[in-house]
Amino acid sequence: MPRTAQRTSSRSATRSARTLACAALVLPALLVAGCSSDSGEEPASSEQGESTPSAAPVKFKELPDACKTLSKDTVKKLTPKTDNASGKRIGAGNTQDSGSCLWSGLDKFDYRQLTVSLKRFDSDASRGSGDKLAGAFLQQQVDGLKTDKANKDLKTEPVKGIGEQATAVSYEVDKKDGKKSEAFREERLVVRQANVVVSVDYSGAGFEDAKLPKADDLGKNAEKAAKEAVASLK
Repeated sequence: MPRTAQRTSSRSATRSARTLACAALVLPALLVAGCSSDSGEEPASSEQGESTPSAAPVKFKELPDACKTLSKDTVKKLTPKTDNASGKRIGAGNTQDSGSCLWSGLDKFDYRQLTVSLKRFDSDASRGSGDKLAGAFLQQQVDGLKTDKANKDLKTEPVKGIGEQATAVSYEVDKKDGKKSEAFREERLVVRQANVVVSVDYSGAGFEDAKLPKADDLGKNAEKAAKEAVASLK
């Protein structure tokens, strides 16, 4: 291929990656916003002198910075050629209740995007413990992918050895960049550790007819990221 054509193809791939990366921000942002109404406050007593049921104590009172849940070595391995190993925060950055961070990288025509999202739940005397509410939220994250008809070849399976409860979802989806559509292979790993849910979304694409990453490779890398993120909980 002439050098001029190579440079043009490279610039096209970079522009596509940037556009798709911006578009993909919607999912993690919605992920973090989910169940934002859970304040964990106990209901006021309806009558004077009536005792208010106490809520069960929770293990985690706050969350770490989502952008500091992974080492830079891990980020560079999962998002090769990234130009921001520190990540990009999504949302308001309220580490007490939720947080999310995104990384992306383009190595020639191989694009990778990684998002780590954290969601913490307080116990509620009327709705249940923080652990129970976190478990319900985990299932919502899995079911949301199942009900989206745009997701193809979707497979789910439980994952052992990470947190107290974990489910992996793998699928393929087409994302539009203007009039052009690019195929992405996606992996979501959702983990519950006590009253906190850690969600890892890891995706890859091959621009200019490059091959999609293998599902097994995405799954192994998502597990690596999830284990580090869960270990960051204190």
